[in-house]
Amino acid sequence: MFELTIILALTIVGYVVGQRKEKRHYQSIIKREAALINLVTTNKKKPLMAIDGNVTVKLVTGSVCISVDYFKQIVAGLRAFVGGNIRSYETLLDRARREAILRLKESCTDASEIYNLRFETSSIYKGSGKQIGSVEILAFATAIYK
Repeated sequence: MFELTIILALTIVGYVVGQRKEKRHYQSIIKREAALINLVTTNKKKPLMAIDGNVTVKLVTGSVCISVDYFKQIVAGLRAFVGGNIRSYETLLDRARREAILRLKESCTDASEIYNLRFETSSIYKGSGKQIGSVEILAFATAIYK
């Protein structure tokens, strides 16, 4: 009975700590997004004829790798039985996408425009299981410096 109590206590502590860390990460993202609100990013391509000879054009990137915690894996496993959206993974991907865009913007804060924003996503598996260990998202775009 004592072992079960310890396992239950550690499970609760792990869940609470994971929720707090995720909440802090979201707060950090929101604060950094507000600071970079003036640097507008679009997924539209800028026509070549709209670029004059006095500008510099560079490829800019931002990437992030976020691991899936044990509790998200448990919820996803349970959800697999009934189907539907796996909200715990949706929040993970939302945080990863937003963080990748922020890192991209932070790498080119002196750019005047950012065009053609794209994403690449990859899952990193752990062990021989079929569950995701972590997710990597790479954001890349074209920055124009005037």
